[in-house]
Amino acid sequence: MGKYLDPRFDLTFKNVFGRHKDLVTSFLNALIPFKKGEEIKEVEYLQPEMLPETPLRKNTIVDVRCKDNNGRQFIVEMQMYWTSEFKQRVLFNASKAYVSQATKGFDYNKLAPIYSLNLVNDNAFEGQKFYHQFQVAEKDKPDNVIEGFELIFIELTKFTPQNKSDKKMMDLWLRFLTEVNENMTEVPQELLDSPEIRKALKIVEHGAYTEEQLSAYDRFYDIIATEHTLLSGTFRSGVEKGREEGRAEGEAIGIQKTAKKMKEEGLDVKIISKLTDLPIEEIEKL
Repeated sequence: MGKYLDPRFDLTFKNVFGRHKDLVTSFLNALIPFKKGEEIKEVEYLQPEMLPETPLRKNTIVDVRCKDNNGRQFIVEMQMYWTSEFKQRVLFNASKAYVSQATKGFDYNKLAPIYSLNLVNDNAFEGQKFYHQFQVAEKDKPDNVIEGFELIFIELTKFTPQNKSDKKMMDLWLRFLTEVNENMTEVPQELLDSPEIRKALKIVEHGAYTEEQLSAYDRFYDIIATEHTLLSGTFRSGVEKGREEGRAEGEAIGIQKTAKKMKEEGLDVKIISKLTDLPIEEIEKL
């Protein structure tokens, strides 16, 4: 194994952005298009597991969740493979965070915005654009926005720096995610010149992890490899078959077969749920 671990993997991603407030602050300020003066000053980490109000409702776990001194909440997710349900999951989690602010007698005007930043290591949308920003806006007047939600999807597979010497933090952070891995032998100087990226590099160094953590990292790698195989095989064939019965039904068949295969491989149901977007209860019944 090389000197660095892949920062997109669950263990390393959460270590970088879920334990270092200065790094997640820099990351969010770089990737969310704040207006001048609206940048994040400091953050407070929140519990990544959002529990339902009643036991019958679905609980959800996100990679990183925090809020700033103005009460704005930020959800950060790293998704290795794209599924059509991921968009709905993102909307569900953002809505849940928004609603969770309300208490009895709460003034709706005091609801703070929710920002959901989603990094996708896959092709998710048509076209070559890698950055996608969604808001609640009037159909015929997109400038007429209802404040409260900001959903951002970044397709890492489509990101290419325009200029390798560019020191803009957006480019540097996206290069950190797309270029740093076990095969990297020499870190580009422009990454080392950034104090934030240099610190993040230290966190993903191979030597910073115990044997037990490295074993967990390897297991996650195996899960991703299995997911890739299943998505390119069982899932694809499920979709093809579904074209005769209806596209939506075909995709559902493919995802269920994928989840069943993962379960047979002995993977944890929580991990299967995260990778396929299926509810844990449904996976347990497969």
